[in-house]
Amino acid sequence: MTEQELVTSLKNPSLLNIAFKELLKQYKERLYWHIRKIVINHDDTDDVLQNTFIKVYKNIGKFKEDSKLYSWMYRIATNEAITFINQRAKKNNSATEEVQLTILNNLTADDHFDGDEAQLKLQKAIATLPQKQQLVFNMKYFDAIKYREMSEILETSEGALKASYHIATKKIEEYILNN
Repeated sequence: MTEQELVTSLKNPSLLNIAFKELLKQYKERLYWHIRKIVINHDDTDDVLQNTFIKVYKNIGKFKEDSKLYSWMYRIATNEAITFINQRAKKNNSATEEVQLTILNNLTADDHFDGDEAQLKLQKAIATLPQKQQLVFNMKYFDAIKYREMSEILETSEGALKASYHIATKKIEEYILNN
């Protein structure tokens, strides 16, 4: 099913449930890994992913089709993940970077993490970045998303994204060399 056919089916009340199952099949794994890079913990990722798909289901009628469906869902997933991290930080009276470092320090105990020491070090370096730089780095480095698409998702200019990515890579490089 093409993206346009899927959107048309999602907006048709009699086809919504069938189309939504197709949507889950096509996008669940990609959105899972995007969210996982932000919230890090598997169980938290599942919760945020579920919230993302609930929002998509409730708001599909409002999708204006001026961007790709995936870009629209990616934006929802990103916002849900950031909201989750910010709420966790507020609940713990700490900065979002502290929350992410705490989660990272517990990552080796996570049954769903199978990375080595280098991967853990990279994740710790990413966690020290400001939130926007984390997003841009993850989207470019891990997901190979083009700046044009990123611009749609994050609603910012391509130039700002390129600068953020450049700064993020320098900070990560410095962290890895010094730790």
